[in-house]
Amino acid sequence: MGFKDFMEKLTGKVTIKKGNAEEEFIELEPSEMKKKAAKIFVKYFILTDFADIKGVIDALREGYTVALIKIKPLKDKDMNELKRAISKVKRTCEAIDGEIVGIDEDWIIAVPSFIEVFKGESGVADGTISDDTNEEI
Repeated sequence: MGFKDFMEKLTGKVTIKKGNAEEEFIELEPSEMKKKAAKIFVKYFILTDFADIKGVIDALREGYTVALIKIKPLKDKDMNELKRAISKVKRTCEAIDGEIVGIDEDWIIAVPSFIEVFKGESGVADGTISDDTNEEI
């Protein structure tokens, strides 16, 4: 076994001779060829400054993040900065065909395009279930 054979085994290259021509290939393990299944992440963010919006935007652009965003600290600090931050998240959601929805006065949620947010009335606030059973909670 020569040095060339040793290096080929070490690097995983396979040399195939066809007549006078040689072709080199690199063997891949089957586990390397498998595509990882996409995971959906639910991440929460707390906005205390306009600069905090960068993490939200980056996570949304990755495409697999549901962002729960607490806006109260920025709301208490500077309402104009909050409006700018929400506008930036809104533009990003429009660009990725996602949605942005206010959950409460202090929280918003931003989701990618393959997730839908139910915006109807649930009936939970008044103690009833909104389906046909009319049961009390």
